Amino acid sequence: VNFVKNSYGKGALNAIKTGLHSAKAEYVVVTMADLSDPPSVINTMFARAESSKADVICGSRYMTGGSQAGGGVLKSFLSRTAGLTLHWFARIPTHDSTNSFKLYRKRVIDSIPIESQGGFELGLELVVKAYGLGYKVEEVPTSWTDRSGGQSRFKLIEWLPSYLKWYFLAYRLAFGRLISV
Repeated sequence: VNFVKNSYGKGALNAIKTGLHSAKAEYVVVTMADLSDPPSVINTMFARAESSKADVICGSRYMTGGSQAGGGVLKSFLSRTAGLTLHWFARIPTHDSTNSFKLYRKRVIDSIPIESQGGFELGLELVVKAYGLGYKVEEVPTSWTDRSGGQSRFKLIEWLPSYLKWYFLAYRLAFGRLISV
């Protein structure tokens, strides 16, 4: 573990961007410091990336074998609905696009300009753009457990328009594929 000073400014988004851009390894994993994502799944993500040559491995709460414990009812409903509809109708190859718990090949991070302005929509932005650019996206089951202490800084109402931007981009990409076939 190396300490890296946040160079983009305050907030989770800027901390994640700093980590993604300062990483030097072939693979980069985004996970929450509150351990809501089980660290043991990182080994599974890495093994899957190596064996399948995938570029993005998503930790999925909503695929067979995945689970979620706790969290707000509305937030959970919206997250599950977004993930499953993107999978079924926009053909994004994960059931859980909104989860930030993902492994990326560094070349994916280096090739995609990050536009997210706040919050955790970055995970959705990157998976939609990566898939749209033809990178191989896969998933592994994970469990997510709501924090037992402290306060979540997730701002549903404030960040919803940003999530919707990437959600609808996925459909524009899917519609474009249907037309070009």
